[in-house]
Amino acid sequence: MTDSKAALLTVDNVAKSYGARKALDGVSLAISEGEFVALLGPNGAGKSTLFQLLSGLFVADGGHITICGQDIRRSPVKALARIGIVFQQATLDLDLSVERNLMFHARLHGLGGSVARRRVGEELAAQGLVDRRGDRVRDLSGGNRRKVELARAMVHEPRVLLMDEATVGLDPGSRATLLAQVHGLCATRGVGVLWASHLVDEAERADRVVLLHQGRVRAEGTPAELIATVGVDSLAGAFAQLTEGGGRGTPDNPKS
Repeated sequence: MTDSKAALLTVDNVAKSYGARKALDGVSLAISEGEFVALLGPNGAGKSTLFQLLSGLFVADGGHITICGQDIRRSPVKALARIGIVFQQATLDLDLSVERNLMFHARLHGLGGSVARRRVGEELAAQGLVDRRGDRVRDLSGGNRRKVELARAMVHEPRVLLMDEATVGLDPGSRATLLAQVHGLCATRGVGVLWASHLVDEAERADRVVLLHQGRVRAEGTPAELIATVGVDSLAGAFAQLTEGGGRGTPDNPKS
């Protein structure tokens, strides 16, 4: 459960099927201002399917998704304007400069002229990328590309940040840096974060963990609560027991 603050993101009994396969089966969760929620689950649990629904790429078969009070089905433009997203797969234009990638995104969100330049400059500074603003994205390291994607996600000042397996392919140092930066956004800007991962250590500092398995929420609570409930001595142990014997699960990708 969230705290007394109004939820920025609410997922209520959401279902999604691909043919006979149930990718999501009655999933519910909520995220409040400044809250870091880890969506933890093995590969194939349904995490990417949920993110596709939250980002408007697909429509749920049932249930409701509300972002900052806006129903994503009834008011998709208003709802989606309040979220920032970093996908597992890179989506930057490799042949454009860092700055031009961010400016393009700013304009897509209706930011023009001096406002767009100011916001781009602020986010580049926040990521320590001011000196790389003119570099082609192609010439950046994997860690710096992720920093650009995070800067881009925050340019329009979203209230909710979705991070979909965002550390895939990063070295340990870059992974730790990205995780710390996102925790910092919760603390300093009050952003509500949904961080999807199959890596247990990335969930250990979360305010809450939602454990998704085979398209259903298997457990939810603080890391300490999950550990105590299962009766083990670590979050990794709780994760293993709660997903034990579940098989491969429902594929996130309907084509897989």
